[in-house]
Amino acid sequence: MTDAVRPKLLGRPRRMPYVLAGLTALLLWGFASVSDEVIEGETTTFDDAVTAFFRERTDPTQLWGPGWFQEAVRDVTGLGSFTVLGFILVVTVLYFVMSSRVRTAAFVGLSVIGGTILSTGLKYVFDRPRPDMAEAARVFTASFPSGHATMSAVVFLTLGLLLAEATDRRRLKAFFVGLGIFMTVAIGLSRVYLGVHYPTDVIAGWALGAAWALVCWVGYSLLFGHDRRPG
Repeated sequence: MTDAVRPKLLGRPRRMPYVLAGLTALLLWGFASVSDEVIEGETTTFDDAVTAFFRERTDPTQLWGPGWFQEAVRDVTGLGSFTVLGFILVVTVLYFVMSSRVRTAAFVGLSVIGGTILSTGLKYVFDRPRPDMAEAARVFTASFPSGHATMSAVVFLTLGLLLAEATDRRRLKAFFVGLGIFMTVAIGLSRVYLGVHYPTDVIAGWALGAAWALVCWVGYSLLFGHDRRPG
């Protein structure tokens, strides 16, 4: 069997690789800009204001909203955990391996593992403390950039692109990519709501994760986009 998942998006039209390269550059510029502002302490007012917005005015230790909503947000944030994303990675890689699509399996695995290393390494570099909020979920790493935001962007955008390549219908392509974006945004917002990340942590994570996903996708496309040999 051939590796049926081929990057058609980059083959039709020809200008698409340049569009994705430009978008990647824009995302990396956004990450660098936010990082620079965070290092200089210029985002403190914005971060504190947004974080406080999701807390009760009369009692800042309590989350805004009814209990059922708070639990729903915790469920959403769990979708971006390393455990859940790890299960998704294993299932996806196994599917492609069992379908004789080894190159696609390697692409997904290396994209996610590389993104994890990148995110974790940058956390050690910036070593930003977490927001000092009571009743927040348990956390074990530094705050910047948000690992949930970064890795949800890597995983869900990568899967969205792969699913989009499995159909020739434009509406379905848009749906799959849009779903990946929606999941990424929802998980990132849940981290800010719960008070375990500053909004700039999440914004930087979105930019970094999306850029990494696009870099891997473009690289995979350039290497194997026109190769019909068995995977």
